[in-house]
Amino acid sequence: MTSKDLTDKALEAVEIARNTGKIKKGANEVTKVIERGIAKLVLVAENTNPPEIVMHLEPLCKEKNIPFVKVPTKEELGTAAGLSLSTTTVAIVNEGESKEAIKAVVKLLQMEK
Repeated sequence: MTSKDLTDKALEAVEIARNTGKIKKGANEVTKVIERGIAKLVLVAENTNPPEIVMHLEPLCKEKNIPFVKVPTKEELGTAAGLSLSTTTVAIVNEGESKEAIKAVVKLLQMEK
């Protein structure tokens, strides 16, 4: 379980990138941008069911050196991504104005290690 600060900052980064940059939503789209190495930050919902849908993403992010954050719910993630539905995973592809928020997330991730 990640800290509340980390979750909040990661969701904030998604909201900013959604408005000023570019995001990808859903396991298939996110897997593609991770494999291409163009994802800047990946968020996955902890309540994804079945978990097999997203369990490959964390090791893939580690391999590609992409920051990876787990958030508590698909609903929170969907809201941050500007969807009326929930989503299992979101990747920021173009930061837009979320560069500072992403840096803060990376810093928090390093502090948790």
